[in-house]
Amino acid sequence: MKLKEVIIHKYKSFETDQSFKVEDDITILVGMNESGKTATLEAIAKTNYFKDDKDFKFNKTHDYPRREKKKIDKSGITPNAITCIYEVDDKIVTEIEGELGESVVKSDIIKITTKYSNPNSWHPLEIDTSKIISNLTKKENISSKTINDKLANVSNISDLEKIISEYSDEKHINGLNNLKKFFENKWNWDNPISEYISRIFLKPNIPKYLYYDEYYLLPSRISIEKVVNDTLDDDLEPEKVKTAKALFELAELDPEEILEADDFEDFIAELEATQAIISDELFKYWTTNQNLDIEFKIDKVEKTEERNIYGGRVEEIKIVEHFLDIRVKNQRVRVSLPLRNRSKGFNWFFSFLVWFKKIQEDRSSKYILLLDEPGLNLHASAQADMLRFLEDLSVDYQIIYTTHSPFSIPADKLNRIRTVLETDNGSIISDTLQEKDPKTLFPLQAALGYDIAQNLFISPKNLLVEGISDLIYLETLSGILESESREGLRKDITLVPTGGLDKVATFISLLRGNKLEIVCLLDTPTDPKGKARLEDMIKHKLINAKNIRYFNDFLPEYSQADIEDLFSKTDYLKLFNKAFEKDYKKLELSDLNTQIKPIIIQINKALGIDRFNHYRPANELLKQGLTAKDFEKSTLDNFENVIKEINKLFK
Repeated sequence: MKLKEVIIHKYKSFETDQSFKVEDDITILVGMNESGKTATLEAIAKTNYFKDDKDFKFNKTHDYPRREKKKIDKSGITPNAITCIYEVDDKIVTEIEGELGESVVKSDIIKITTKYSNPNSWHPLEIDTSKIISNLTKKENISSKTINDKLANVSNISDLEKIISEYSDEKHINGLNNLKKFFENKWNWDNPISEYISRIFLKPNIPKYLYYDEYYLLPSRISIEKVVNDTLDDDLEPEKVKTAKALFELAELDPEEILEADDFEDFIAELEATQAIISDELFKYWTTNQNLDIEFKIDKVEKTEERNIYGGRVEEIKIVEHFLDIRVKNQRVRVSLPLRNRSKGFNWFFSFLVWFKKIQEDRSSKYILLLDEPGLNLHASAQADMLRFLEDLSVDYQIIYTTHSPFSIPADKLNRIRTVLETDNGSIISDTLQEKDPKTLFPLQAALGYDIAQNLFISPKNLLVEGISDLIYLETLSGILESESREGLRKDITLVPTGGLDKVATFISLLRGNKLEIVCLLDTPTDPKGKARLEDMIKHKLINAKNIRYFNDFLPEYSQADIEDLFSKTDYLKLFNKAFEKDYKKLELSDLNTQIKPIIIQINKALGIDRFNHYRPANELLKQGLTAKDFEKSTLDNFENVIKEINKLFK
């Protein structure tokens, strides 16, 4: 059974009905702090939490929107908190129809509204009740229009027994008695058969919810007495007690047995077996440091305390306390540290696996995972590991998680995003990415920017150029040359437009850490600062000088050149005139001052302008679909010479 949609009616910061669709795999709630993301997960979890937990019960005093609470108290109405809409899978439908007859289920959607105190309100499966009754009576060999009509008006067992009392023959009495289970109507619904289907087939299959946030992190040292007695101190808050108990349950250990034991070897063996299971899963995804190992130790501490007893006397009392220590050992340096001394990110991952493994062993129930800010303290690369982990989990579990980290948002799956925004009218949730609040959208924009940056560098070999027009010219002319059986750019080279000379040095710095080959093909520098940064990078051996080439290197008569100067003047003017036919007069060769070498400066001088859009002639090249016959030989030769040299610079 899948959760398909959630409608939050009234819960904490949600003051008006807010609905959102839920993906079959992963749904991501994005929003600022205090926007209502956590409240959303809490409300969902409280509809069917995986265990009996007082913290996951709806409480009108604590959960109902405060400024409306007095009004609802006076009304005497039990308000709705949340409605969950589920899709019933084919297996369950087959089971229903296996007992009640084929084609009796007319829809696969159920809606369950959870109230603040009264029982849940169901909008059950749409069924063909008359057909079901007919099927049941045929199976008992008592079918007739009369008896079927009577059964259609039965609401409970009492009604059915009245009908049974009308018959004296054994066939009808036995047949009707066999139908009693379908009319028990324990929930007192209008339709007892619908109630039977919901109680027997649907309710046991409603997914349970596992909620997890950073407060569930395991402590390094766990007092077993305090776990047994639920006694808390500063180090063992309620959530941590729950995770500690989950660890004992996962290891199938009874903490009370540990307290009575003198030898702990058997218990440690069970814990270590559990640790091995968790570690195998952990280090499958924790790629940051593979040299770590988990160690468990049970320690018994004896101490004496002075206690005042009757008569004012002071007596020393012997106290024995048992502890479970969790340590993380670095195999490389052979040093172990308490779990709390490892990073919060590592602790989160380890603690979550303990919490999760507990429910993973329950094969009889379906679970949906609700994760509040998962891996918030993880490094960006570790968050990528976490996303990979969640993707694998989503094969078997629906997952809803909250985040405001761009590194926890897969930019190629933005359909999963739901934005949560706090307004003057309470929190709102949107299925679309149309929120106008830039703070809400910032993580999405950052995720997209990061994804674009990463995907530019999909090749180990990267040719950095200054702009998009450079990319267009090189790619297009490379294709034209290849069509003439001349040399084009190698297929393993990725062109990376940096956005200008001033950004080239930054790109080199960023790429250098990724062990990628880098070559730069640039306009002759005219900006002293940009040129100085490149020279400084060469000086510090961040890039080899031979891997930075300028266009004037390929044009001996030019001391300064741009990529446009690789075209013959006639060829470039054709592109320019076509691109700007509605903006400037048509330029002829005679309009240009040939004493100035770069053609861009010649055009600016001829038109009396400071600058034109260099992209438009490049775009015109794309639009026209030109071939080799449209260019002069010098143009093709110049581009081929550049491409040959660039190809050689890569290994």
